[in-house]
Amino acid sequence: MTQSALTRPDALDPPPPAPAGTARRRRGQGVAYLFLSPWIVGAALLTIGPMVASLYLSFTDYDLFDSPEWVGFDNYATMFTGDERFWHAAWTTTEYVLLSVPLKLALALAVALLLNRPRRGVGLYRSAFYAPSLLGASVSVALAWRALFSTDGTVDEVLAGLGIDTGGWVDQPRYALLTLVALAAWQFGAPMVIFLAGLKQVPRELYEAAAIDGAGPARRLFGITLPMLSPVILFNLVLETINAFQAFTGAFVVSSGRGGPSDSTLLYPLYLYQRGFTDFRMGYASAMAWVLLVVVAALTALVFRSSRRWVFYAGEDR
Repeated sequence: MTQSALTRPDALDPPPPAPAGTARRRRGQGVAYLFLSPWIVGAALLTIGPMVASLYLSFTDYDLFDSPEWVGFDNYATMFTGDERFWHAAWTTTEYVLLSVPLKLALALAVALLLNRPRRGVGLYRSAFYAPSLLGASVSVALAWRALFSTDGTVDEVLAGLGIDTGGWVDQPRYALLTLVALAAWQFGAPMVIFLAGLKQVPRELYEAAAIDGAGPARRLFGITLPMLSPVILFNLVLETINAFQAFTGAFVVSSGRGGPSDSTLLYPLYLYQRGFTDFRMGYASAMAWVLLVVVAALTALVFRSSRRWVFYAGEDR
């Protein structure tokens, strides 16, 4: 310390105390982190940690019993160049997503439009339509679905009575995937509730002005309802697409875990399960999981990028 600094009257003075607002804000942040700590620990141990371990295992040969053996990119090379069932599962899953997601969202929107009108007992109807979303992912419902669409099942008998002989959807390769699509579409309750919430936010003045101008129901639907609901449609589209790529329970139960008949219901998650827990190739299954993650992330980014052209927000100039 120089002599000039020692001669200054404020050289040895303590630093000024922090403002009361800053100290209070720091205490508030400490309390927030304390309440968030269970989630942070859970995310680190149950999500981030397993993801890092899975990424490492994707570069190894691991059979769940012996120590992982590093093989580099061999799992990925085998997947893309030497595994025909991988490409079949990828194509089957793509078909499933392209069929189930639009059908599910269309049903959800149609029912939401019907339930948005004031009528007696509307709360009961909403609960009834939402109930399948709570039960659809259960094994018991998948078993019931398989019984309905199997040979001599209820659906088969009804169609036979109408002169349509399918021989049971579950047992026919050309119809088996449609049973999974129907099961997914039947669970439209969750997006329906979200559509209902979005419909409640559409200003009634827009419909009144359109009615005065002579706009009919179709014009009001495509000119007011759908543009105002476009952010909700985007949300449901992203959510349901991600869920469709992860569909497993229905395919596993309906096909008895084999993806049959003739691999017609071999969805990607089911094939991943077979590789990991039937063939005991956990390293290969981990590589499949990361490929699925990258594909879903890329598709989600593509949907968000395309949303600039068809999603409209209130107060936004177009």
